[in-house]
Amino acid sequence: MIVGTAGHIDHGKTSLVRALTGVDTDRLKEEKARGISIELGYAYTPLPDGEVLGFIDVPGHEKLIHTMAAGAVGIDFALLVIAADDGIMPQTREHLAILTMLGVKRGVVALSKADRVDAARLAAVTQEISQWLAGTPLAQADVIPVSATTSGDAGVSALREHLTHAAQALLASGNAARRDDALFRLAVDRVFTLAGHGTVVTGTAFAGTVRVGDTLTVMPQGLPVRVRSIHAQNRAVDAGRAGERCALNLAGIERDQLGRGDWIVAPGLSAPSTHVDVELHWLDGSAPLTQWFPLHVHLGTTHVQARTVLLGGDTLAPGQSMRVQLVFDTPVCTMPGDRFIVRNPQATATVGGGRVLDPAAPERKRRSAARLAWLDAVADYLDGNGLDALLAQSPFGLTSSQVVALTGLSAEGAGRRNTDPSAGQWTWPQHAVVLPGAEGESLAFAPQAWEAMRARVVTSLGDYHARVPDDPGLDAARLGRMAWPALDAGRWRVIVQSLLSEGVVARTGAWWHLPTHRVEMTDEENALAEALLPKVAQGRFDPPWVRDMGRELNVPEDRVRAVLRKLARQGRVHQIVKDLFYDDACVQALADIVSGAGGRVEAGAFRDATGLGRKRAIQILEFFDRAGYTRRVGDWHVQRPGVTWGGA
Repeated sequence: MIVGTAGHIDHGKTSLVRALTGVDTDRLKEEKARGISIELGYAYTPLPDGEVLGFIDVPGHEKLIHTMAAGAVGIDFALLVIAADDGIMPQTREHLAILTMLGVKRGVVALSKADRVDAARLAAVTQEISQWLAGTPLAQADVIPVSATTSGDAGVSALREHLTHAAQALLASGNAARRDDALFRLAVDRVFTLAGHGTVVTGTAFAGTVRVGDTLTVMPQGLPVRVRSIHAQNRAVDAGRAGERCALNLAGIERDQLGRGDWIVAPGLSAPSTHVDVELHWLDGSAPLTQWFPLHVHLGTTHVQARTVLLGGDTLAPGQSMRVQLVFDTPVCTMPGDRFIVRNPQATATVGGGRVLDPAAPERKRRSAARLAWLDAVADYLDGNGLDALLAQSPFGLTSSQVVALTGLSAEGAGRRNTDPSAGQWTWPQHAVVLPGAEGESLAFAPQAWEAMRARVVTSLGDYHARVPDDPGLDAARLGRMAWPALDAGRWRVIVQSLLSEGVVARTGAWWHLPTHRVEMTDEENALAEALLPKVAQGRFDPPWVRDMGRELNVPEDRVRAVLRKLARQGRVHQIVKDLFYDDACVQALADIVSGAGGRVEAGAFRDATGLGRKRAIQILEFFDRAGYTRRVGDWHVQRPGVTWGGA
């Protein structure tokens, strides 16, 4: 368990930590000279069960709230220190507001300097504190009088015992707020170099487990690092886990490449963004919040500035909550469910806080009904209600990588229907339609959304066949643009392959069509086809034109053209341009030339490889573009990822 101090300046937070642990957390010369805490301090003490209790000691000065917030974000248990002689002071109130906004629900009140007041004052201030805490997460917190500077003080002993029991209870409960089976995230609050070791970062592990040798990513910079060694709760270990104070010795990065506010995360987590949708609670005593209002935001251990876009109205009244988009000056990294606080433009008062909903919010259509329904679904998931609402708001399906980004949990076993929430792996709901994708990725739909997807594709193909009955069908890319133009190519490939497996659509060569869209040929047409096919095949990369074959066989051009088009619908030939058909095996050989060149080819290189003229080479490459096998990127024709000829 990580205990964090809170309270007004000079109320004895550091002295109390020293009495509990024997560690003086004021390590800077300036701190010792001035007698106040300026930076975060850290201390540890062993527990009877072998676990280690960690302390984060925060400064109490009003000008150091940004430092206090960076420390408080990583704590499990609040140690609210209030001097018996002073009672509740301004930073006492502000620190409690910050703890509340950060979701800290466990804590104890240490009534410090109890030796300086009489019994009547002690009773009065205890009652004052109880009344003040009523209605807050610490309403049931014990109030323990202590004298940190008195040797053998009974109050300090009682407080130590209270913290021990709290740590054991938290361990027994599993600390759901800190899952060590999730993907690893650590909020950096300190960076330094150690002689003979190199760069070291410290912070609280928000989630997951880290092991020596792991490769992680520094965000938002996106820099890969390797973990050389680990200290967790002030002990050398092979692995650190969620909820622990960890010091990571990192290889592959210099001290000046990262700092407080950065994240050390498992690869693929926490992509940076400048637009973040949140639930914001605006504290009583503040002026109403308006559009595009500047705020100081404390998120994780970072302190950044942002402006507000209110999503539920034009103003937010004190004491109320609303969905808000925070538009940051610089990219930030966060996850759904992360807590934050906001301070006024002068950074002199805490005015609100809340939790993150969508860390990759759109800049446009952010107030649309569909967008607000999506945020409702995210909130529903964060409240513990599973993925059902998210699926219902995903007409184009929900990918496993999207769910990893939302949950921070591994996608392993994503296709299974496991309802055990302790497995450390999210699972699709029982009713979801799950489609297998490439490289372990999956795509899931709510049943009604999948039916709508199927119907739209079938309707698009049916309409096309009615308009152009002699055409073999549509290439995959064009079918996608006609049916669902907003779909990305990767998602569409998964969908159309699943429709093929179900028999909803059929494919002949590169052409997609309805299973009922068949080509029927008369005996006369079959006889002409048998005469045409050898001539097309013998032409290899330069087959004869329709007019040339018609002249040679003494058959009208329109009859030759009609038979070749029917053969194209059967997938036996392919029309590169009007009246120029290539044998299927020849087209496969041409496609192999593209893939053999690393999947990237220019017209000149393709011309040389085929021995054709430049014009014909361009015509063939443009055919591959239309068929969805390649796409044009500048002067290059690039094979689409995961696409082979005939499967475009």
